[in-house]
Amino acid sequence: MKYVSTRGEAPALPFEDAMLTGLARDGGLYVPQTWPTLDADTIASFAFASYEEVAFHVIRPFLGDTFTDDEFREILSKAYASFGHVCRCPLVQLNAGHFLLELFHGPTLAFKDVAMQLIGQMFQVALGRKGERCTIVGATSGDTGSAAIEAFRGLDAVDVFIMYPDGRVSDVQRRQMTTPAESNVHAIAVDGDFDDCQALLKDMFNDFAFRDRVQLAGVNSINWARVVAQIVYYFTAAVAVGAPKRNVSFTVPTGNFGDIFAGYAAKRMGLPIDRLVIATNQNDILHRTLQSGDHSKSGVTPSISPSMDIQVSSNFERLVFELYDRRGTAVQALMQQLKTEGSFELSGAALQRLRQEFDSGRCDERQTAETIAEQYRQTGEVLCPHTAVGVKVASDRLSDNHSPMITLATAHAAKFPAAVESACGVHPPLPERMADLFDRPERITQVPNDLQAVEALVLQRTGRG
Repeated sequence: MKYVSTRGEAPALPFEDAMLTGLARDGGLYVPQTWPTLDADTIASFAFASYEEVAFHVIRPFLGDTFTDDEFREILSKAYASFGHVCRCPLVQLNAGHFLLELFHGPTLAFKDVAMQLIGQMFQVALGRKGERCTIVGATSGDTGSAAIEAFRGLDAVDVFIMYPDGRVSDVQRRQMTTPAESNVHAIAVDGDFDDCQALLKDMFNDFAFRDRVQLAGVNSINWARVVAQIVYYFTAAVAVGAPKRNVSFTVPTGNFGDIFAGYAAKRMGLPIDRLVIATNQNDILHRTLQSGDHSKSGVTPSISPSMDIQVSSNFERLVFELYDRRGTAVQALMQQLKTEGSFELSGAALQRLRQEFDSGRCDERQTAETIAEQYRQTGEVLCPHTAVGVKVASDRLSDNHSPMITLATAHAAKFPAAVESACGVHPPLPERMADLFDRPERITQVPNDLQAVEALVLQRTGRG
């Protein structure tokens, strides 16, 4: 299995190199050269398998010879040992035909743990074999950062720098990033929004002298290893409600498009997915794109679902690559237009293809709060604001849907206690193991929205200045 860049100019790489490289040198994102498929009998067998066993069969075709079977089984065992539920990602029924996929049973209470715990173990094995050390720099709108820090804290072969928008993450999210005491962990508060952090990250990867000097690696969802890990729970969830004998639909609260692109990948692999529904908050560039074909940035408005406060959805580029018949030159032109003009227009054929696979919906602040309150009254479930966005959008489509609907619950409500309590009157407590989170000392480095300032900090902290 080789990986190619969405912009068509970088050389094809095996899985290990694509994972450790992150962003291609032509600025594109890596995708598999071909999509592996699983037959119906294999998918049906997942109904009686553990999460780790399903993960082995779903991910193994993407790995090539990077890990032996025994190595990969050991990696999976270590990755999910810290999860708080035996099913890892269990289903809960909300209503007739509507299910909630709980993705928050990992160590930082968010869906990012499902991928990050795995990628941490894969990095450890790959770097240990090479005898190398790398510098991981990430950008987060809230959950990726804490999940990355938890996965890499204390590892000998890795320094971790996480940029987050100062004042635009929840207190719990911030403290999960700023309270780890390990010397290889660095939380960076950037004066800007998430799109600014993401732009800084891409600029660092495109500064090849700096990139090579610090052995830069990325673990944002620009890294294909992040996406491939998320494909697994689409299979486990779908099989639990009847796949492959019946079609299943998914609603995904998303800002950066990585989580729902994993669902698209699952469908390409043979999972019988009927509809993939994009759920956005008021920062609704993805919803607007599907409605009109116009992909235009309109500025970020802070919300009670901050991890979705995004206008530059990096992983949408992977889908654009598919919509344009994998023509890297077309993708490159559109991405350059987005960078210079703040928008691009999908062609008629591309928009038609997009609508064949996806639906979308938007949920504003009032609707988000109302959904949290309504679900607590009706089911006793306490939803985080991001999950509530997904539940609202999914609920609006249930009457028109002809297959079970699964909404992804992307975070535990305790990560957003103020918003949840305001909506339904319940203050969701942190798990016992995190009860002292607000008593732990914080370590924060504040930096301006300036590439040279961030690069200088990384060079200084890694001793490569």
